[in-house]
Amino acid sequence: MPNWRVVAAAAALMAYALLSYALMAWWPDRPWSVAVLFGPLLVLLFASAFTRRHLPTLLAATGLAALLVGMVWRGGAGVNLFYVLQHGAIHGALAWGFGITLRPGSTALITLMAQRIHSHFTPAMRVYTRQLTAAWMAYFIGMIGVSLALYLLTPWAWWSLFGGVFTPLSVLVFFVGEHFWRYHRHPEFERVSLARVLQAWRATGTSTQP
Repeated sequence: MPNWRVVAAAAALMAYALLSYALMAWWPDRPWSVAVLFGPLLVLLFASAFTRRHLPTLLAATGLAALLVGMVWRGGAGVNLFYVLQHGAIHGALAWGFGITLRPGSTALITLMAQRIHSHFTPAMRVYTRQLTAAWMAYFIGMIGVSLALYLLTPWAWWSLFGGVFTPLSVLVFFVGEHFWRYHRHPEFERVSLARVLQAWRATGTSTQP
C-alpha cells in the first residue's frame, strides 16, 4: 500500500473519530447522529449476513436497526447506553475472536497471520505471536472495563472522548508501539509491507470463517 494511502486512511480515521466525539458529546440523541455513529456497524452486519447467508446475523442486524429507529422515534431516550453497548460489543467480539484461537491445540490468530507473511518461521516467533494474540485479547477486555467504569462514574463528556477519540488512538499506539518493539527485540522477524499484513489478515479471516 503506498504511503499516501496509509496517511489518507489514518487522516480519514481520525476525522471520523473527531466527528464521532462531537456527535456523542453534543448531539447524541439526534437522528443524524445515531445514523452516523451506528451506520458503519449496521452496514458491516448486513454485509456479513448477506455475504455468508447467515440468518442469525441478519436477524441481529435487523433487530438492532429496529431498536435504534424506535429509540429515535421516542426522542433518543437511553441512546447513550447504546453507544456504550456498541463499544463493548465490538471489543467483546474482537476479544472472543482472538481468545478462541488460544485454546490448547489451536494456532493463535496472529501466529496464523505471521505464518502467511514470513517465509522463515521459528519456534521463538511462534511463542511471540501467541503472546501477542493474548496481549490483544487482554487489551480488548481492558477497554470494555474502562468503558463501563467511565460510563458509570464520570460525566458523559468523558465517555464521549474515550469512545470517540481515545479508543482509535489507543489502537494506533498499541499497533505502532508493538511494531517498533518487535523489530527492536526480535530482529528475526523480516520487515514486511502493510499491504502484505492486510492481505494476510483477509486470508486468515476467510480461512477461519465457518
